[in-house]
Amino acid sequence: MTITTEEQLEKLKAIGRICALTRDAMASAMRVGMTTLELDEIGRKLLTEHGALSAPEVTYDFPGATCISVNEEIAHGIPGDRVLGAGDLVNIDVSAVKDGVFADCGSSFILGEGDRRLVTLCRDGKKAMWAGIRAVKAGAPLADIGTAIGQFAKKGGYTLISNLASHGVGDSLHDEPGEIATWPDRSERRRMTDGLVFTIEPFLSLGGRMADQKSADDEWTLTSKPSAPCVQYEHTVVATPRGAIVVTLAA
Repeated sequence: MTITTEEQLEKLKAIGRICALTRDAMASAMRVGMTTLELDEIGRKLLTEHGALSAPEVTYDFPGATCISVNEEIAHGIPGDRVLGAGDLVNIDVSAVKDGVFADCGSSFILGEGDRRLVTLCRDGKKAMWAGIRAVKAGAPLADIGTAIGQFAKKGGYTLISNLASHGVGDSLHDEPGEIATWPDRSERRRMTDGLVFTIEPFLSLGGRMADQKSADDEWTLTSKPSAPCVQYEHTVVATPRGAIVVTLAA
C-alpha cells in the first residue's frame, strides 16, 4: 500500500492500533499453566470486539487467530495445547484486517523471571527494530534499513535470521514492494517512496542464522538453524519525508 489520502492513513492507524492493543492484552494475560490456544482465544475475542479479522486466517487459512511461538519456535507458531511455563520466551505476532486495510505487529516476552541472557536479548531485539525504523525516510534506499539493523547486531555480537524478512503491508498482509531485508543486503537497489507502508521486523538471535520448518507434519512453525534463542519485534510503518509514522502503537 502507498498512502495517498488522509482517509487511507486513518484506516491504517485504526487497524494498527487494534493489532497493538491485542498484542499487549495477550502479553498481559499470559500466565504459567495457560495453553497457547487459551492465549490465542483472548486475542481472537479482542479482534472480534473491535470489528477486525485475523489476517493469517483470512489470507492463508492459518490454524489460529494469532501466531504464538515459544522458546525454540521463532515464528508462525500454531496455538494449541502447549502449556506455558515460567521463564518461557514467547513471541506474539498479531496481524489483522478491518475496512480492507491490513496491519502487522509482534513482540517477544519472557513469562516471569527469565534467563539474564534472554532478558538482554529481548531488550536488544527491540533496539534492533528501532534502529531499522530510524532509517526509514521517503527517498532513502531500502537497504539502509538492513544496514542499520546489521550494524547494531554486529556491535552487540548477535546474528540475524536472514530468510525471514520485513514486507509490504496494507492492501494485503504481504503487499508491494515484497520482501525487505532486515540484514545487510548489497543487492538491494530500491528506494522508499513517500507513503509506502511496510513492516520492520528483525529476528535477532544468539547464533541462529536461518529459519527452518519445525517438523514434517507442521508446515507453519519455524525454528532457528542452528538452534539458538531468537526474538522478533515488529511494527508497521509509513515512510514520509520526515521519517517513519509508526501505526502499531497502542496509545
